[in-house]
Amino acid sequence: MSGLTVNNLGKSFGSNRVLEGISFEVAEGEFAILLGPSGCGKSTVLRLIAGLERQDTGEIFIGNQEITELTPRERDIAMVFQSYALYPHMNVFENMAFSLKMKKQPWQEIEEKVRNAAELLGIEELLRRKPKELSGGQRQRVALGRAIVRNPKIFLFDEPLSNLDAKLRSAMRIELAKLHKQLKTTMIYVTHDQIEAMTLGEKIIVMEHGTIQQVGTPEDIYQRPANVFVAGFIGSPQINLIKGRITEKNNEVFFETDGMSLTLNNNRLRTYIGQEITLGIRPEAITLGEGPIAGEIEL
Repeated sequence: MSGLTVNNLGKSFGSNRVLEGISFEVAEGEFAILLGPSGCGKSTVLRLIAGLERQDTGEIFIGNQEITELTPRERDIAMVFQSYALYPHMNVFENMAFSLKMKKQPWQEIEEKVRNAAELLGIEELLRRKPKELSGGQRQRVALGRAIVRNPKIFLFDEPLSNLDAKLRSAMRIELAKLHKQLKTTMIYVTHDQIEAMTLGEKIIVMEHGTIQQVGTPEDIYQRPANVFVAGFIGSPQINLIKGRITEKNNEVFFETDGMSLTLNNNRLRTYIGQEITLGIRPEAITLGEGPIAGEIEL
């Protein structure tokens, strides 16, 4: 079993509490996304899983094995960084083979693993080049290849596409999705980009200020946000959030705010009659009916 369980992780840097009560599960073979704005603590969670930082509280399990006290080398996890982290004096083959050499694996086995990974990523012709001779997209493929040859239980990705231009990022998202389908390995991916999250993730873990706001499928997160933060963070264009009050007239439920009254065909909202609420309306849910419309368009 190579699923991941994170239980009640907490972390402080000095007097700054950066994580509090982080708990979630990722099933074996699942592609999970840690999503949130910059500074919310998602990369710190990834570093705790990898063993690059030490948590103050909580436990981490891979399958039934607790790895909380294990060194990074003992955790059987491969991490792909934003900066690629390639050795500049080594060629592509040597970069991909480095961890296998450190484990003193047989040369024939190393060569087979490197060439298989290179073929999978379409970089066979780059094996003798140095990193400085490669484009950003090629360097990222090499970094992926270096992780693949290790055949880890879990892949960790720390915003691996953020240094690429928009066109290449889109292409690499497709490649990552294909890679996951082929390898069927548990993957955990950190990003602040909701497009990456919604297109790649089978499970999305939304974070803010060092806490988890919601865990669910992309559809859950988009259609049934747990709170106003999740509703406002997910979606482009952003959701319309309007504060108002639920009222009842002639046995009908209304949402009322300054200058606007909407009939709501939802009996569940009767429990909120007389209360202030925030109404969320996705832009694609708005349609224009017949009759004159007064308003102002802002660009």
